[in-house]
Amino acid sequence: MTAPTFDLQCHSTCSDGALEPADVVAAAATAGVKLLALTDHDTVDGVDEALAAAREHEIELVTAVELSTVDDLGEDFHVLGYGIDHHDAALAECLTRWRADRAARIERMAVLLCDLGLEPDRAELDARLKAGRPLGRPHLAAAAVLAHGERLEAAGLAEPSAFLEAYLVPGCPAYCRRETPTVPEAIDAIHAASGVAVWAHPFFDLWQPSEVREALTRFKEAGLDGVEAFYATHDREQTLLLTREAEKLGLLTTGSADFHSPTHRHFSRFRAFDLYGLEPNLGPIAPTR
Repeated sequence: MTAPTFDLQCHSTCSDGALEPADVVAAAATAGVKLLALTDHDTVDGVDEALAAAREHEIELVTAVELSTVDDLGEDFHVLGYGIDHHDAALAECLTRWRADRAARIERMAVLLCDLGLEPDRAELDARLKAGRPLGRPHLAAAAVLAHGERLEAAGLAEPSAFLEAYLVPGCPAYCRRETPTVPEAIDAIHAASGVAVWAHPFFDLWQPSEVREALTRFKEAGLDGVEAFYATHDREQTLLLTREAEKLGLLTTGSADFHSPTHRHFSRFRAFDLYGLEPNLGPIAPTR
């Protein structure tokens, strides 16, 4: 299999990644990425640094953001915005408001962890709040592991991703829903900032093909421009379904390995996703020169 040379979702320390934006770009370039998007959650703080690094390493960087949303089918559906004006004032106002919702949700979950005798270490959480950076479940999980590592080791939960899956996902004891934005609100904000809206990793959030088809049609009606059909955890059948549905609906098809960290439990390598012999349709996201 020849790995794709584009990778259109990755994360830095500005959200839930482990590397600074410039170091993310350097790692992507070393891995052979030619077209990259830094898609931090609900923030564009790292984009300018990433753009400068991309010029240094002679790769294309798409200005981008990843917005976490709520929907009738669940929450934390992610909408990627590509080609945005990352200095747009209206977008900045939306991101500030949505980061506040993220932080409030994390505080609610932290209270539930305290009730369970798993009070998180507050130092990193408070530092991120003070700096205006997004707070997410990975940060809360890391703070709980830092505070209770020995206790959690015995349960096999001393790694933040494992703790998150045991306590901070739907149906688990410290889980809380987000309140805003909806998927249409996220799409509208991306369009208002001159961007292209793409639904990220559908089969990471939903399991039933019928639910994915229904959501894809509904999101298209709300203005969605594309779907992340090619993804690190999507298998062949899921990828084929998404590309077929995208063609029917006139949607773009993008892809990523969702890099977070060289040591991440799931997302540690660039270009680690399969095209299964299919041709992506990046449309205006692809470079024009």
